[in-house]
Amino acid sequence: MNEDIQFILDTAKEAMTNAIKHLEKQFVNIRAGKASPAMLGSVMVDYYGSQTPLNQVANVNTPDGRTITVQPWEKSMLQEIERGIMIANLGFNPMNNGESIIINVPALTEERRRELAKQAKAEAEDAKVGIRNARKDANHDIKNLSDVSEDLQSNAEMDIQDMTDNFVKKVDEIFHIKEKEIMTV
Repeated sequence: MNEDIQFILDTAKEAMTNAIKHLEKQFVNIRAGKASPAMLGSVMVDYYGSQTPLNQVANVNTPDGRTITVQPWEKSMLQEIERGIMIANLGFNPMNNGESIIINVPALTEERRRELAKQAKAEAEDAKVGIRNARKDANHDIKNLSDVSEDLQSNAEMDIQDMTDNFVKKVDEIFHIKEKEIMTV
């Protein structure tokens, strides 16, 4: 196989793999009932003037399935951490006891579960769009190769379509697992 075509195929595969990785990262932020430190993964805290991820200024734990505790390394950071959690708009109500911050994770209502499932579906669709864009770019690059026969071009386009179909199927599988996790009471 032509080196240029192989490079295009590898680039497309990498882009599609990145779309899947991004989807998995987004799904971590969509909570499914049980408390987890990852729920606060997007929280940024004003640490002496610079925005810093929460896990770099405090210890985040889940003592049980309904509670998240945030133990700052410096007590003076309690208010900033509390503010950061509120600004992140995750739907949590942090309680400051002077030592640490305790967050009770409310049980999900049926309506909220449906919203989260819709959000997960939207994220899955975004991943599919990313995969299709990688296919489009690869097909465009293959058509622009001048020193390659039409047979090689059409074979490469079929390879890209097969790769696209496999990645889209993988997105659907990941989504169905997450949807089941969200809808399970």
